[in-house]
Amino acid sequence: MDQKIKSLATIEGPLLVFGGVYSNFQTLRVLHAEAQKRDIPASNIICTGDLVAYCAQPLDCIHFIHDWGIHCITGNVEISLYQVNDDCGCNFDEGGRCDTFSRQWYSFLKNEMTLQEIKWMKNLPHFLEFKYSDKRFFVLHGSYQNTSEFIFKSSTWEIKEQIFVKAKADVILAGHCGIPFYQGKHQKLWLNAGVIGMPANDGTPRVWVALLNDAGNNFKFEILPLDYDYMQAANRMKNKALPPGLQRNTSIRHLGQL
Repeated sequence: MDQKIKSLATIEGPLLVFGGVYSNFQTLRVLHAEAQKRDIPASNIICTGDLVAYCAQPLDCIHFIHDWGIHCITGNVEISLYQVNDDCGCNFDEGGRCDTFSRQWYSFLKNEMTLQEIKWMKNLPHFLEFKYSDKRFFVLHGSYQNTSEFIFKSSTWEIKEQIFVKAKADVILAGHCGIPFYQGKHQKLWLNAGVIGMPANDGTPRVWVALLNDAGNNFKFEILPLDYDYMQAANRMKNKALPPGLQRNTSIRHLGQL
């Protein structure tokens, strides 16, 4: 993988982090309104990749994010699209439910893309690095060595520790797995904000974002729920003939598992 690291130097003030838009335009607009309500500028907003995927409005999402001007890294879906791969690169078990679904929505997604969007995706960095509240932050999608690697809270600390060393970071902001969690050890913090495109595996239609704060140079964070019109998102998927199982997942849970 081409290791493209973009440095953002130092960030100050409230910082909003989210992942996995998954072509869900309904949640993206709600998140934008939330950022405006909290007076968080685009320069203090980070997306951990997978801007497009399961849902019905990939082009709307890409154009909205481009115009918004927030910081984004590339996810495995973006890489698969600009490399013209035959699947999304999600690393699902072959023949499983998620693998079957991915072949259906990925085909739809490829047909929706134009050269303009593909070129923009290809120019996204794979990683971000910056200082925040006197800590070294590193943003990645899956892991340092593999964009498609699933790292959950249940993954061993040894796996995470190796990534902290390679990234030379105190805090890792991660994506890909779709489930929000945090884990700290040895003065290091692994923080996954979850995704906004589909609910986490918690039996509710909520999605999640992370809000960081450096007030008084005292670093704090919280993972916050976000409500959106999930029925509208599901109906738009139905109109695009996307898999019925995915339509249900839009309003029930994320495909990932702990």
